Amino acid sequence: MHADQLRDVLTDPVAQRLYDSVDLARLAYSAKDGSPRVIPIGYRWNGTGFNLYTAPNAPKLDALRHDPRVALTIDTESFPPNVLLVRGTATIQIIDGVPDEYLDMNRRHTDPATYAEWEAGVLGLYKQMALIQITPTWAKVLDFETRLPSAIEELISQQDPGS
Repeated sequence: MHADQLRDVLTDPVAQRLYDSVDLARLAYSAKDGSPRVIPIGYRWNGTGFNLYTAPNAPKLDALRHDPRVALTIDTESFPPNVLLVRGTATIQIIDGVPDEYLDMNRRHTDPATYAEWEAGVLGLYKQMALIQITPTWAKVLDFETRLPSAIEELISQQDPGS
């Protein structure tokens, strides 16, 4: 996908609404044994890619070092669904302490009444965190009104207009 096409998809209002939402993303990657994995994960859109955080001993890190190709999706549960599909490459950086970005992005998922307790637990647990940065190489928005999966678009185009 050309850079200008990718930028157009990622700046689409549906895409922006999805990555600004409180919904978790689903990250797909290949485990070291080659089997597929999909996990729910928090993220932050940084303007050019996605930042995800995890424990520095998480098995997914070895898998991503072995094969950095990933897919990420953010979608709604309402009908018709809105979906942002992303393919890209992951890089990993180990960071001392707990990044402010990680705390800020989890504020949107945590009940304000329990956030201080959650934050204290996180700060006490993590001496380091792994930052997974996903650089998109391909993206698509589906709104199931004007933008459909390509297989459905193909079926529609093959229909007899008189039927």
